[in-house]
Parts: sequence; structure tokens; C-alpha cells
Amino acid sequence: MRQISIIGVILIVLGIVGFIVQRVSFTQQETALDVGPLEVTTTTERSIPIPDIAAGAAVVAGIVMVVAGSGKRS
Repeated sequence: MRQISIIGVILIVLGIVGFIVQRVSFTQQETALDVGPLEVTTTTERSIPIPDIAAGAAVVAGIVMVVAGSGKRS
């Protein structure tokens, strides 16, 4: 397999995962106050939405790359 085909397959898989997952959530911990031995931290949960258009574009780009990579070799 050519490298472009491998990248295309990866894009297709990531696009399908983007359709299934819809958003990525993570927890961020920050130090709010640090005075001597006293330390106060805050925990914030953040979420990043994955647009359907981005997932679709990844799938289409992946298909194009797989087709381009599977062409006849000279």
C-alpha cells in the first residue's frame, strides 16, 4: 500500500469516529491560588464539539486519497 492510501484510510476512520462521538470532553485542572503552603486548585470540564461537516469532509478526503493511491503504478 502506498502512503497516501494509508493516510486516506486513517482519515476515513477518524471521520467515522467523528460522526459517532460528536464531541470530545476533557478535564482541566488549574492552580487558582498559591500562597506559601496553601494551594487552591480548580477543576473545569471542557467539551469540544466535532462538526458533522468536518467528519464528512474527512471521510470524503480519505476516499479520494485511497482511490488516488490505488491507481496503476507506472
